[in-house]
Amino acid sequence: MRYLKPLPQMIFASRWLQLPLYVGLILAQAVYVFHFWVELSHLLSGVFTPAAGSQPLTETAIMLIVLGLIDVVMISNLLIMVIVGGYETFVSRMNLENHPDQPEWLSHVNASVLKVKLATAIIGISSIHLLKTFINAEQYSEKTLIAQTVIHITFLLSAIAIAYCDRLMSKASDQH
Repeated sequence: MRYLKPLPQMIFASRWLQLPLYVGLILAQAVYVFHFWVELSHLLSGVFTPAAGSQPLTETAIMLIVLGLIDVVMISNLLIMVIVGGYETFVSRMNLENHPDQPEWLSHVNASVLKVKLATAIIGISSIHLLKTFINAEQYSEKTLIAQTVIHITFLLSAIAIAYCDRLMSKASDQH
């Protein structure tokens, strides 16, 4: 390994300052796991043992709870992409080659790929939120419905722009 001068060595080593951020995201992941199990237990108890005097959950209520569970899973997947992909890209290699559980996407991850994957994950999460809102549309004002739709469309257009820029940059680097 080539010896680095002190300043470049310190700058290069500063990438390890991100480690506590990734540990924090792992703790956030644990919070989402806990939240998932709490919501799942509410669903199961609502379906199999409704509280005394209350009605069993309606199909709409079940659908909303399930969409909430899907939302938690999608956010959890987003966290994994950021934790694993970010650590691998910006901090240090994990040396997972030939490991049977290595995520397929990790073998070709870089900052650009990570941005596109994150953008598409955010669109998925936004889609779930929008669907939940439209299922309960009568509980929201028209202004809220329009605002959430515009925000979702903005996420879509942003993801398209990120993917397009990434494609342009990859074509430019292929030509050099």
